[in-house]
Amino acid sequence: MPFEREIAEHARRRGKALAMGSKRKLEEFAAAGLLNARQRIAHLLDEGSFQEVGLFAVSERAADRDRSPGDGVVTGYGRIDGREVGVVAYDFTTLGASSAPVASLKFQHVRKTTIARGIPMVILGEAGGARIPDVMGARGIARTRSHQVYDRRRQTPWVTAILGQSYGSPSWKAAMSDFVLMRKGAVLAVSSPKVTAVAISEEVDPEELGGWRMRTEVTGEVDQAYATDQEVLGAIRRFLSYMPSNANEPPPRAPVPPGSGEGMARILDIVPEQRERVYDVRRVIEVVVDRDSFFPVKERFAKVLTCGLARIGGRTVGIIASNPIFKGGALDPQACRKATGFIVLCDSFNIPLVFLTDTPGFLVGVEGERLGLAGQIMNFNHALEMATVPKLAVIMRKSYGQAYINMGGTADEIAAWYSADVSFMDPAAAVNVLHGVRRQADPERFEALRRELARDTGAYDLAAGFLAQDVIDPRETRAWLIRMLAVHESRASGGIGRHHMATWPYNF
Repeated sequence: MPFEREIAEHARRRGKALAMGSKRKLEEFAAAGLLNARQRIAHLLDEGSFQEVGLFAVSERAADRDRSPGDGVVTGYGRIDGREVGVVAYDFTTLGASSAPVASLKFQHVRKTTIARGIPMVILGEAGGARIPDVMGARGIARTRSHQVYDRRRQTPWVTAILGQSYGSPSWKAAMSDFVLMRKGAVLAVSSPKVTAVAISEEVDPEELGGWRMRTEVTGEVDQAYATDQEVLGAIRRFLSYMPSNANEPPPRAPVPPGSGEGMARILDIVPEQRERVYDVRRVIEVVVDRDSFFPVKERFAKVLTCGLARIGGRTVGIIASNPIFKGGALDPQACRKATGFIVLCDSFNIPLVFLTDTPGFLVGVEGERLGLAGQIMNFNHALEMATVPKLAVIMRKSYGQAYINMGGTADEIAAWYSADVSFMDPAAAVNVLHGVRRQADPERFEALRRELARDTGAYDLAAGFLAQDVIDPRETRAWLIRMLAVHESRASGGIGRHHMATWPYNF
């Protein structure tokens, strides 16, 4: 047979590359119920759609060539729900997926292709950090800059999943991504516990260093965490279903599920009439948006603000809602950070913003000042002003002080529920500030002064000066949003914004 020797050699090399690295590590993955890099790719992508690039790449170091299939990373292209994506999966079974020149070149190839062709990139992270022999010495560390690029202009969506121990390279990719997920039990940090322990001369608990609770609740660097690889990969597919393939496309439309909007009839039972009583705004979101379409972002971080993607009438929207069940809805510095990042995401990818407002203002105090509250408020406001996507706001109950501006007070369209109350501060708080009268000390005088200060703060007062475009029954909220989304869909630009925040920094 012609080329018999070449065919056999090709099959041998291909089989060796596909077999990945350490057999022992592959067995450990299987015993722990974890997917390896190739299984993760297969689970993520549409069946049979993966086209690998760099299968025959190996380490540039002669001593490592026979034990470095793919140089520790699997790269290529595939489809998710029929749409093309680029994929980079770190292979921990090969030299701990440590980063080295050839692996970095493979990443940069996929990065450049996804940007040039306008398709998302998905990074499946699990790596032990830099490959020490390759980066030691002056020339070793200096060379790393030649094959690394650390700027992002948000031309296409980036998603990173942290699926095991991830130090160095995966942490940089996560920090640069639009959406970050994590498997519970994985660790995300700049350096491994061993390196960190040497640096600070004490033992380090990996969970405290970069476990899922740390990253979802304390730093907010991870958007969602799940128990299994499969759940993480399924969430990636769902996130991308809301996103355009690139910044020059509008988000995809979806059919409206049967039963959407039926819950609007009970919205008056969800939101208490008395402003002092709390409720969970997520219940409001669930009845307003298309059925089962709400996809929360950073749900465990800065819980006073609920953010997430959803669909209303089949259109993708970004929801920003103050949540009175946490801190009475008073916004803190972390909530401002959360809102700012979410606005950047939505504006970069042409996703209209919907504000649902019920807040007494910002949570002032010593702790807020230590966390830079004023700067975070202005970052939030600056991002809102720069956003060129449609902005719609619904004032549900109260909206006081500077938070009125941040929570949609400058939106393109504002609707106030007839229960809305808008002022510089809560009239009850103003009584104490202005007159020094407390409810407990003189309830009768306090109530008289409160009524005086509460004049001209209602929804109709706001609408009288055309500072709100409509006063609506809460049960009309979904219909109003659907209609306004249609009005503000820019046919002239094709629904594409100006992306003023495409290079906004990530750790704002």
